[in-house]
Amino acid sequence: MTSLYTEPSSLRVSAMELIVCIAVCMVAGFLGSLWTTPSLHPWYANLAKPAWTPPNWLFGPVWTVLYLMMAIAAWLVWRKAGLTAVPMRMFLFQLLLNVAWSGLFFGLRLPGAGLAEIVLLWFAILATTIGFWRTVPAAGWLLLPYLIWVGYASALNFSIWRLNS
Repeated sequence: MTSLYTEPSSLRVSAMELIVCIAVCMVAGFLGSLWTTPSLHPWYANLAKPAWTPPNWLFGPVWTVLYLMMAIAAWLVWRKAGLTAVPMRMFLFQLLLNVAWSGLFFGLRLPGAGLAEIVLLWFAILATTIGFWRTVPAAGWLLLPYLIWVGYASALNFSIWRLNS
């Protein structure tokens, strides 16, 4: 018979792992924002954009929720497979690509390079989602909105690149 009792020390470790995952994801978001924020005005504001471009105020809340979902997904996989498992390494790789996109698109103001990188990012997220799904199905589900949003962002990046070439 399985006990419902969990040792307090294991709860502390699990909570600390979750905090680490949240911190890592939020730091990635913060690093990306260091490149993004200075470029919003006037550079990004003056770019030709498609009519379906979301308002600037929407990006912060969406990314915050996505980073939180990513953190929970990573935590679930970390608990099941360990920090050095292949899906966790894939997660860290795609997170680095996530930050790099902000550097290319906003920091260097290179929508074409950003487009090439975001396609790589999308495939890295897809591979991570599959790896997470195989390890903890709920973790795969948690990454699906991220995959969809980056797909949308890829289309937006492509349109901006085409409209401003």
